[in-house]
Amino acid sequence: MPTGLVFASFIYPQLDVWQHLFNTVLSDYVFNSLCLAFGVGALVILIGTPLAWCISRYDFVGRKYLQWLVLLPMSMPAYIVAYTYTGILDFAGPLQTWLRSQFDWKYGDYYFPEIRSLGGATLMLALVLYPYVYLLARTAFIDQPRNLEETAKSLGISSLRYWFKVVFPLARPAILMGMALAMMEAFADYGTVQYFGVSTFTTGIFRTWFGLNNGMAAAQLAAVLTGFVILLLFVEHFSRRKTSYYFQGQVTKTNQRKRLNKGANILVFILCFTPVLLGFLLPFMQLMSWAVDTFQEQFTQGFLVLVWNSFYLASIASISAVSIALLFAYGKRLNHSKLIQVLVGMVSLGYAVPGTVIAIGALISLSWLDLRLNEVTEGLYNTSVGLVLSGSLFSLILVYSSRFLAVALHNVETGLTRIKPSMDDAARSLGYKPIHILKAVHIPLLKTSVLSALLLVFVDVLKELPATLILRPFNFNTLSIKTFELASDERLSDAALPALSIVLVGILPVVLLTKIMDRAVHE
Repeated sequence: MPTGLVFASFIYPQLDVWQHLFNTVLSDYVFNSLCLAFGVGALVILIGTPLAWCISRYDFVGRKYLQWLVLLPMSMPAYIVAYTYTGILDFAGPLQTWLRSQFDWKYGDYYFPEIRSLGGATLMLALVLYPYVYLLARTAFIDQPRNLEETAKSLGISSLRYWFKVVFPLARPAILMGMALAMMEAFADYGTVQYFGVSTFTTGIFRTWFGLNNGMAAAQLAAVLTGFVILLLFVEHFSRRKTSYYFQGQVTKTNQRKRLNKGANILVFILCFTPVLLGFLLPFMQLMSWAVDTFQEQFTQGFLVLVWNSFYLASIASISAVSIALLFAYGKRLNHSKLIQVLVGMVSLGYAVPGTVIAIGALISLSWLDLRLNEVTEGLYNTSVGLVLSGSLFSLILVYSSRFLAVALHNVETGLTRIKPSMDDAARSLGYKPIHILKAVHIPLLKTSVLSALLLVFVDVLKELPATLILRPFNFNTLSIKTFELASDERLSDAALPALSIVLVGILPVVLLTKIMDRAVHE
């Protein structure tokens, strides 16, 4: 409904606003958004694919720890990485200060890349989004049987040619899906591009709404942004429409990791450690340094209120999303009709739609419902109940549930597929109804899947910024909002404690995800 309402806004075209945008900033919105998305897509492939190949196929020093360390950037929101690198690389930051003191340079004596730029935003997003490609590519590489490589060698094919002719084509669907997910996140990003002063559709939506005070034009901009995302999904699907790769034969050999000599060992370690260093360790250490300096000043009653607000909002949203996911996934298991399959598939598209778009659509629909509700109460009781839906946490829970339902649904469906249908048949033969089977049989067996879904949605809600900015009630702040506000005021040190809190909570699902992956590989 929110996405449909956003597209329906074109019924009332805001021609004056569009003329103004066309003459001024619309070309920047289109150019920067496309460059950002495709730049991020290219970088995550360049980072994630070699990383997945090295960790899945080679045995080198530190591999045991790097296989989960490389996932840690997932716990670091891109806008927080942007704040920390700004503090490190700005003119007054420690790096440039050290260079000036060492070489006796002054302002204008040397060139230093500008971090607050389109290129800087692209790099910041790529550093935290490459795990999308890494996770999918690693699974694809592990699943490829060893006898393919032996056959290629027997035909005289070199290792490099084998990689490009066999390995990459087999893993290409997974790699492209990871790239598409990263590009969708880049289209939806607001915190990083706003802080770096890069004009994209997301920043344009906020400026049009709050600057020009025109919600309808903002909705139309949001519809254009959604159009780009839908086009991206179509192109990704179209690129593999006639492609089928089958490599699961009846007799295969599992891949044995190759041991490397000393020189290659060090080189591969550096290659795999660099994304961890740049995407997590450096920002984390900078946040720790700032947080220690400002801890006494920032750890106040107000900070504890922020923690509580964020905690219970994320808890309610994650429980809501996982409960709905259980309902839909179980309904899909019970009913195999095409209608149910299509409807559940449509529900899963919520993650592809930027949070800004869903928030605007929800606000339009809930505001309309609030007006109708107030008309009824004024007519019956001569009193107004106010913004019951659009001005309360209900709107945030609704948007979070629809935005992150796909994350929960994927985990729950994966767990359900591992439960044999014969267990359902046995329970039915004992007189159990479907709801009782879900409670007594499935939910106990789905503990790991449900827990991982709860954690992933919890952290996603904790990091979500644009939807929270649009829909939060008056005088209601969360850790992400506070971090954004302090950083926007250039109070980077003060923003460290709430930012660090988000990162520390985000590490939990990364560790859980690593354990689940290891278990799947051993099975």
